[in-house]
Amino acid sequence: MESPAGGSRSTSVVVVTLDTDEVYIIATLSTRSDTQVIYVDPTTGVLCYYGKFGFDIFRSENEALEYVTNGSPWQCKSKIHARAILGYAALGSYGLLLVATKLAASISYFPGGGCVFTVTESQWIKIPLHNPQPQGKGEVKNVQELAELEIDGKHYFCETRDITRPFPSCMPLLSPDEEFVWNGWLSMPFKNIGLAQHCVILLQGFAECRSFGSSGQVEGIVALIARRSRLHPGTRYLARGINSCFSTGNEVECEQLVWVPRSAGQSVPFNTYIWRRGTIPIWWGAELKITAAEAEIYVSDQEPYKGSLQYYQRLSKRYDARDLDVAVGDNQKKKPFVPVVCVNLLRSGEGRSECILVQHFTESLNHVKSTKKLPYTRIHLINYDWHARIKLQGEQQTIEELWKLLKAPTLAIGISEGDYLPSRQRLKDCKGEIIYNDDFEGAFCLRSHQNGVLRFNCADSLDRTNAASYFGALQVFVEQCRRLGISLDSDLAYGYQSVNNYGGYTAPLPPGWEKRSDAVTSKTYFIDHNTRTTTWSHPCPDKPWKRFDMTFDEFKRSTILSPVSQLADLFLLAGDIHATLYTGSKAMHSQILSIFNEETGKFKQFSAAQNMKITLQRRYKNALVDSSRQKQLEMFLGIRLFKHLPSVPVQPLHVLSRPSGFFLKPVGSMFPTSNGGASLLSFKKKDLIWVCPQAADVVELFIYLAEPCHVCQLLLTVSHGADDSTYPSTVDVRTGRNLDGLKLVVEGAFIPQCGNGTNLLIPLSGPISAEDMAVTGAGARLHDQVTSPLSLLYDFEELEGELDFLTRVVALTFYPAASGSPMTLGEVEILGVSLPWNGVFANEGHGARLTELAKKVLKETNPFLSGSDTNPFSGTSLSNEAFSTSAKGGSADDLVDLLTGGDMVSESVSQPVTVTENVAYGGGDLLDFLDHAVIEYHGPETDHRSSTAQDGRPQESGTQKYINCLKSLAGPHMERKVDFLEAMKLEIERLQLNLSAAERDRALLSIGTDPATVNPNFLVDESYMGRLCRVASTLALLGQAALEDKINGAIGLGKIEDSIDFWNINRIGKSCSGGMCEVRAETKAARAASSMVSSAEGSNSVIFCSQCRRKACRVCCAGRGALLLPNYTREAANYNGLSMSSQGTQVDLSTNRSVTLDSVVCKRCCHETILDALILDYVRVLISSRRRARADSAACKALDEVTGSSFLDEFSERSKSSGNQQAVIVLKQLLSGEESLAEFPFASFLHSVETAKDSAPLLSLLTPLPLGSGSKHSYWKAPPNSTSAEFVIVLGNLSDVSGVVLLVSPCGYSEADAPMVQIWVSNKIDREERSCVGKWDVQSLINSSPELYGPAKSVREDKLPRHIKLTFRNPVRCRIVWITLRLPRPGSSSVNFDKDFNFLSVDESPFAQETRRASFGGAIESDPCLHAKRILIAGRPLRKEMGSTSSQRADQINYRNWLDRAPQLNRFKVPIETERLMDNDLVLEQYLPPSSPLLAGFRLDAFSAIKPRITHSPSSDEDIWDTSITFLEDRHISPAVLYIQVSALQEGIGSNMVTVAEYRLPETKPGTPMYFDFPREIQTRRISFKVLGDVAAFSDEPTDQDDSGFRAPAIAAGLSLSNRIKLYYNADPYELGKWASLSAV
Repeated sequence: MESPAGGSRSTSVVVVTLDTDEVYIIATLSTRSDTQVIYVDPTTGVLCYYGKFGFDIFRSENEALEYVTNGSPWQCKSKIHARAILGYAALGSYGLLLVATKLAASISYFPGGGCVFTVTESQWIKIPLHNPQPQGKGEVKNVQELAELEIDGKHYFCETRDITRPFPSCMPLLSPDEEFVWNGWLSMPFKNIGLAQHCVILLQGFAECRSFGSSGQVEGIVALIARRSRLHPGTRYLARGINSCFSTGNEVECEQLVWVPRSAGQSVPFNTYIWRRGTIPIWWGAELKITAAEAEIYVSDQEPYKGSLQYYQRLSKRYDARDLDVAVGDNQKKKPFVPVVCVNLLRSGEGRSECILVQHFTESLNHVKSTKKLPYTRIHLINYDWHARIKLQGEQQTIEELWKLLKAPTLAIGISEGDYLPSRQRLKDCKGEIIYNDDFEGAFCLRSHQNGVLRFNCADSLDRTNAASYFGALQVFVEQCRRLGISLDSDLAYGYQSVNNYGGYTAPLPPGWEKRSDAVTSKTYFIDHNTRTTTWSHPCPDKPWKRFDMTFDEFKRSTILSPVSQLADLFLLAGDIHATLYTGSKAMHSQILSIFNEETGKFKQFSAAQNMKITLQRRYKNALVDSSRQKQLEMFLGIRLFKHLPSVPVQPLHVLSRPSGFFLKPVGSMFPTSNGGASLLSFKKKDLIWVCPQAADVVELFIYLAEPCHVCQLLLTVSHGADDSTYPSTVDVRTGRNLDGLKLVVEGAFIPQCGNGTNLLIPLSGPISAEDMAVTGAGARLHDQVTSPLSLLYDFEELEGELDFLTRVVALTFYPAASGSPMTLGEVEILGVSLPWNGVFANEGHGARLTELAKKVLKETNPFLSGSDTNPFSGTSLSNEAFSTSAKGGSADDLVDLLTGGDMVSESVSQPVTVTENVAYGGGDLLDFLDHAVIEYHGPETDHRSSTAQDGRPQESGTQKYINCLKSLAGPHMERKVDFLEAMKLEIERLQLNLSAAERDRALLSIGTDPATVNPNFLVDESYMGRLCRVASTLALLGQAALEDKINGAIGLGKIEDSIDFWNINRIGKSCSGGMCEVRAETKAARAASSMVSSAEGSNSVIFCSQCRRKACRVCCAGRGALLLPNYTREAANYNGLSMSSQGTQVDLSTNRSVTLDSVVCKRCCHETILDALILDYVRVLISSRRRARADSAACKALDEVTGSSFLDEFSERSKSSGNQQAVIVLKQLLSGEESLAEFPFASFLHSVETAKDSAPLLSLLTPLPLGSGSKHSYWKAPPNSTSAEFVIVLGNLSDVSGVVLLVSPCGYSEADAPMVQIWVSNKIDREERSCVGKWDVQSLINSSPELYGPAKSVREDKLPRHIKLTFRNPVRCRIVWITLRLPRPGSSSVNFDKDFNFLSVDESPFAQETRRASFGGAIESDPCLHAKRILIAGRPLRKEMGSTSSQRADQINYRNWLDRAPQLNRFKVPIETERLMDNDLVLEQYLPPSSPLLAGFRLDAFSAIKPRITHSPSSDEDIWDTSITFLEDRHISPAVLYIQVSALQEGIGSNMVTVAEYRLPETKPGTPMYFDFPREIQTRRISFKVLGDVAAFSDEPTDQDDSGFRAPAIAAGLSLSNRIKLYYNADPYELGKWASLSAV
């Protein structure tokens, strides 16, 4: 793979697996001069790349390999060499890396450069991950199936040019047409780390070229490029006709490119021809029956032509070239329309199964024309029964007739012609469209453009389509050659060519030719400027397209057949590729493509046998393999992942405790060691067993993370010897930004005893306030005797932990299982989400998005946004189900503003309404959940106290508005109970008012109301709850599928809006507007609260119900989500009527089909369960949106506390200037060529430092922003009363530090505030162990450097800013640097009385107030203060951490002897008399015999239920692969935690069960045995176990779900306690003898 500049370096990829199972991807691109190293995290599989030279950027591949292997090649377990990276995905237990190991240069050199490579051999590299997150068996199986997807020979790419569009593309390489990119999802991990070009853009189909000529010379090159669309992926019987993405099955764009090769420096003439092939664009399919000879074809009985219009709109938009040729030539006029000609090759005879498709094809085109939405497009249909013609007339006459039919449309559509100009200096001479970009040198000049397209189809777009399109393209190929001056006329064609045949026609000259007249004879001659020769003869006097009028024999006799054979060879190969992709077998009936060969007849008999064999192969594969191949394709494309891989995250978490995380305090050990416990954070020591000192009652670990992050999970590797009780039993977790700000996150999290090497995951939610814990029921429930019922609909009592993306220190406190014995520890990992800081500082990618969000939040004075532009449920376009609105803005009248809690009332409510039967609408049929991006809760941390309105009246607080809503439902004295629907609407009000669950509970308790009385989980029957949850879950998946199709369907079309949103939930107090509404479903509304809209302000639009055809107002319409469940109507007698697959009328999760939600159903025609499911789904969406808003707010807060608001305003300007490059040069000069070691986010402060209110943030001292950025007031300063400040800076790595550079603030220094600077260094946080490296007096430096005094003058970007260098005598190796700034004391000898004291003061004493001249920005002008602009630390980081030295041999022997010491007591099973399961199998009661021993604990096998990523319908129409701007998923913002409560019947206390203990369950692999010891041994006859916590967040994977309709329980079967618990007692195995081996647990 050569570089576009013509270099000889090829792309090389080396995947290295070390002995420690760590995987590195070493990539050397042909387009770059360096080498990048990408680390695959062995725990979560996330790709890690920081862009540091010497760490993951190297000069060469060998240098990178030397670094990765640490100079020891034998440390490599395996080394795989590849030619390109095709994609990567972290899928739970495995990471899958797809690489191309062998390539074929199928098109070696395009005009203008660029090579197309076909992947001839690829490899799926399966990387085992140590991720304990529960994953279902079906998910693991699906990952295995994905790794079996065949890539070889069917995919291609170009490293340097965009080939997803017709040649030549005007777009850059990294902006492809998404319709033809097949590895978009697999390339996302590389885009997220800023290495988008490292993963090639992969296309599916065929690309190859052939050279042709005569007399041994190459006269031209023809390339055939076939791009398969990914919008309707799938196999033959699962992807036919059109789908809800408005694309057809087996849709292919074909391009025939011909050019004349020229030597370097010469222009290259070329031309191209485009056509399409695909199945018929209507809703149809075929049902395969083993017994029948042919499949049974059916056409959807409901709206079979839905989406056909959009399909042709996409074609028209792509091939519309009407305006491009206007400026070329004197006679060019704008073409009037875009021709789209459909050549239908189906069998049209009566009795044929395909006849029904022919009829519907014609009707569909009539339907499209009747919409009048394609005014400038002319669609023409040519029905040509290919098989019937061949049978009746033979092959040759069939081809002749086809040419006659294709002549007119082909001439009307034309071809594109142009030249590649190697130099852009000649562009002024170009007449036509000019195309150039940074991907290639030179430019393209297009003289003419193809306008419109020919589209071929048969039933499957396979055999007949390939043959007919070949003979159509053959005619174009001959014309392409003629226009390039390449004659394909044969010498045998004597007598055919005659001047008279042309009828006075004068052919155009080829490129580079000129026509002139002789001055003497007036005779015309021709000049070839390419060769500088002249001739009297016209170079190509042929009439254009002359072979369209020939018979087959004339064509064959008059044409040189070797180029024809070359073209036929390309079509044969392409036909086999497309047939294999669609059916799993090669193409049939391909012998006709070789009809011009002399030996064609010999192979006809062989071809018949071959066709029969292929037919049998197709039938077998279609019947047995298609479903698996369909699943593979969907996973490869990243669609329907919620079905195939429901628990896999879009963006895996990062392990922030490595590689540069370390312990702030050394961890003690029972045996001598030198690394202080550093091995506990290293994956290379995965099997480490660390033995703590014997006398330690607790073990504390203080971990300093590699980057600031929001901590989400604690991952522990259980490590012990023969006795598993040596591992800790509980752990406390505290987190904070620095060491003096730690907050408790989890207290007493139980760690069960497990096998050695078990991974246990403890979810962390962030610090929760004690007040919230005390108020909410969830907090009060713990250790309570009487527990409340479970929240199965949603978590009503959600506790919101603090989200902080600047967390840097994690403190773990481990407690032993038994006091006195030493504890053992294993690897400790901290998982979390860090913000894209590199992107923030470079203003690129996700970092730029975060910056824009932060700027938006800062600019808003009101924390809540209002208006329809931010309302996710507003809409502007109208449905074609016949309704109208008033003249102005009527569609927004009744919409709810989620952010303000109020309604957006249109000013035109009083406008008259006119109802018509058929109203034309603007837009189209796209599902649009959210018309304007995302639900945005700005200001989730906002204080809800009363404020004052602009008119002076006090505004109600959010809590007061909530209470008013409650009283409007329950009465002013709360005399009435609220029902389920009212409670749900009350929750909607609470979420729209931006109240947390704790704030709601406080409000309810303030008026004496128990929160349980408004909990919807308790207001619905349990049997109905299971059905409701199942319908809501199904609705969520169907909504997600519809969103995927909506986003993909918008490719090439753009967004189209809807009027009724997905849920259409009415606010409290909203009722039917009456008037023209005939449904009247919402007529009884409670008296609204003061903040609600009155019922008089009803909707002014009338809609027709698609079911009963009655007129309905917006209030009486169900949300569009109801259309996803069309069979679930009021007439449904049972609840099994909802099918998830139907023939083109509903979402089919298995075949990528979904409903286009462009109609409306009224609430009278919608089943109550559907309406309840919609409101439940809506509440879940609002809860999710609140979580996302909290995460976004925390991210913006973190950004502001790092950079400050003044920097945010400059970000957009910085990206437009070259200041970043200048900043790098200036930084190198400041550091004297050494590296900057103290740059955020890798370095940070260990302790907080007191900062003035008007100061820039403390962390801005370390941010790697341009050194001259920020306003003149933007710098750090201490409070006015502070005389000293100590900065404890933790470096990113252990480094050799040579000095410190202080950048002077814009205000400059004075003699009064010039500080004393003292610096210490250390590797530990203990002050006693630090070493002083120097002390400097800045005041003396001012005297020698006057430029440091006073305010700064404007300095150019390329000049060094004012600074002070503090250089060490010798470099010092350290990790922590202490820098102390101290102001001089008043009256010291360093004070200049002449300058700094004012003796003219009117005070009684001249020294009553010190009036030293100080820096600008102090509290008083005369007050001195400490200040600084930036702190730089210069030195060299150690590229590899120092390895730990081995212990003495005697210690190793003692260590092994201690670990091998067996425990005194073992666990043995307690026999059970009987047991019973209750409450959806979440409660298990066991009855024991009277002679049972004392119970020591129980064994629990880990649950098999998963946490699905998708739990509700989409809350936005954002990218389906982009969870949020922070990549923080709902599951990590408020993690679901399970508890198991153990109760026992105690003797002498009565019949009541007493709680023995309650255990917080960690997450681990399903089926992992976990042993829980009771606090004390107990004697009982009955014991019960109950699962508590957020059980609604868990589900079974789709393959395990019970498909028995909606009567199934709401609880996941994977949470059942059946056969999962075993009681045990402790005993000495020697006393039991043989019984010990039989009863061991």
